[in-house]
Amino acid sequence: MRFTALVALVSAALALAGPAVERRATCPGGQTVDDDRCCVWFDVLDDIQTGILNGGTCQDGVHKALRLAFHDSIGFSPSRTAAGQFGGGGSDGSIIEHSNIELTFPPNGNLQAIVAAERAAAQAHNVSLGDIVQFVAAAGMANCPGSPRLEFMAGRPFTSQASPSGLVPGPGNSVTQILNRMADAGFSADETVDLLASHSIAAQVGLNTGIRGSPLDSTPDVFDSQFFVETLLEGVLNPGPTTGFAEVLSPLPGEFRMQSDFAIARDPRTACRWQELATNQALMASAFRAAMVKLATLGNDRSTLVDCSSVIPVPPANPNVPTIPGGKTLDDIQGSCAATPFPTLPIAPGPTPTIPAVAV
Repeated sequence: MRFTALVALVSAALALAGPAVERRATCPGGQTVDDDRCCVWFDVLDDIQTGILNGGTCQDGVHKALRLAFHDSIGFSPSRTAAGQFGGGGSDGSIIEHSNIELTFPPNGNLQAIVAAERAAAQAHNVSLGDIVQFVAAAGMANCPGSPRLEFMAGRPFTSQASPSGLVPGPGNSVTQILNRMADAGFSADETVDLLASHSIAAQVGLNTGIRGSPLDSTPDVFDSQFFVETLLEGVLNPGPTTGFAEVLSPLPGEFRMQSDFAIARDPRTACRWQELATNQALMASAFRAAMVKLATLGNDRSTLVDCSSVIPVPPANPNVPTIPGGKTLDDIQGSCAATPFPTLPIAPGPTPTIPAVAV
């Protein structure tokens, strides 16, 4: 009797719930998706590739989109929440919705243009600001050879609260300050290094305005481990006529080096992970993807989001292997991993290169 009653209760519940909704669909452009709510993102992709993402290339639009995604998401502090304060909403688009507040935070400088462009794209397609921030970053990374294909989850709320100040780590912070801030948001020391793989396609704008567009490694249009190799080279020069904020000596003419990158590469808490990524591009890509999966959904319930990763294009492969730049040798590497000596890498032919600035 008890079993019969249980069956009856389950049947009644299923009847009330109604039939399962079949969401697999063919979009107007002919693409097949597992959920019809993903179709709108193909239209968004077409628009942002033409505009925000510089015609589908790995250039300044990608750099800024990825930076915006990090600065929006890292506004998330469980410790503040536990203390009875608002700890930020994480990846919620607040950096766009409340740009009048958040763009005044010093680490968020020079993001006005990408904020305005992404706001316009979200409004044009009626998608949330939290979603547009993560989508443009994921789609942009797909333009960069060597990048992993990032996950994209859609369905973040349309409203947010302004993030508190002081949650975005900056290049002038100490390693301890950065690791503590990242740990509060849920990231280990290794995951913090993994996220810094984004600097392999980065260039500085506001830290030294005299050399705007100076990249952080010699291959800023390729997602590769050259950044991790070159950050370990001994600094010997200033790339510009003056030293910028949070800038330390660079190994190559034209290449900018952040103080925080220099310090994290040599700190005993992070040096071995840094060295590991310097010589293992496959690990660099997979570890970056895993860290971005976590970052992109901070503050959100994943069970309420829709997996629209199939909309993200497959990135081109990276044919390069990590090298020591021409004119340098293994003796110029300041290996700081006590457990393992820095491995031998091939040396690129030719003299020490001068790294050209990128358009910003």
